[in-house]
Amino acid sequence: MNRVLVTGGAGFIGSALVRYLVKSGGVQVLCFDKLTYAGNLESLKDVENSCNYRFVKADICDALKVKSVINEFKPDSIMHFAAESHVDRSIDGPSTFVQTNVVGTATLLECATEYWRKLPDSLSSKFRFLHISTDEVYGSLGAEGLFCENTAYDPRSPYSASKASSDHLVMAWHHTYGLPVLLTNCSNNYGPFHFPEKLIPLVILNALDGKSLPVYGKGDNVRDWLYVDDHAKALTLVLEKGLSGQKYNVGGSNERTNLQVVETICDALDNLCVKRLQELKLKSFRELIVFVSDRPGHDKRYAIDASKLKKDLGWLPEENFDTGIIKTVQWYLDNEWWWQPIRSQKYSGDRLGIK
Repeated sequence: MNRVLVTGGAGFIGSALVRYLVKSGGVQVLCFDKLTYAGNLESLKDVENSCNYRFVKADICDALKVKSVINEFKPDSIMHFAAESHVDRSIDGPSTFVQTNVVGTATLLECATEYWRKLPDSLSSKFRFLHISTDEVYGSLGAEGLFCENTAYDPRSPYSASKASSDHLVMAWHHTYGLPVLLTNCSNNYGPFHFPEKLIPLVILNALDGKSLPVYGKGDNVRDWLYVDDHAKALTLVLEKGLSGQKYNVGGSNERTNLQVVETICDALDNLCVKRLQELKLKSFRELIVFVSDRPGHDKRYAIDASKLKKDLGWLPEENFDTGIIKTVQWYLDNEWWWQPIRSQKYSGDRLGIK
């Protein structure tokens, strides 16, 4: 049975990957997570009692703990998700992003390299370190064009700069030390178990509460949306078939303006929550949309060219935005047990990143 150590496995994308691996069988999974505000073991409730799943609470910046866990678990692969990941929070507190995303990644790489070098040839040749990153490292696109694997880096926020740094460290470890790495850069993810500071869950839950739905600027910033379960499957494919030292972009080919995203959610809620509309004395949830001052340094457009992943490894997303957003809205309607404690105890929906 293959053994995969997943850092940040209690976060949004990490937990989707852990659930997918554990349920698919044939893989022993160790979830390694510090459990910051966005880490939530409730997201792993479906697999917490599985015989091929374990959890360790730890920080990737703690070299002694990282070494101990790696040496005890003896992974065949490490999938590195652990990161601070919200642009608005990075504006309010950039040093935390540098510490976790840059220093933490360097610490993990050092420990992984030390472990890998001691493996027998039969195991060291199969070992992989997969680093999961973002398309935000590429900067901002104009009205035309797509981000490719060879697009020059041009990060515009403390968050994207910290992720760009971690990407460079991963590739430097490959070229300098020979560590067999893989690197992926993904477009905006959405789906179940998404911490409600992010656009889509924030809009859903604010609408249900009758709160305003803030749209930055004119709402014309464009993002490419990727359903999180499709991303988990893509990452598994990259781990299994990707070539060491290679980079793969993962995107859903579903470009939408932020305003279109918000309006699509409102329309879905109009159909699914007629009673709530009546309680709020609204004809449509669109009436809650308000335009607010833009985020500092807000990138205009992201769009991913995922043709390398599709051509070389045969990946195709199963959801488009129209099908995925309905699934997502319905999931939040059906799973108040998951998000209500977060809204009441961790994050109530207030705006961040306006320093």
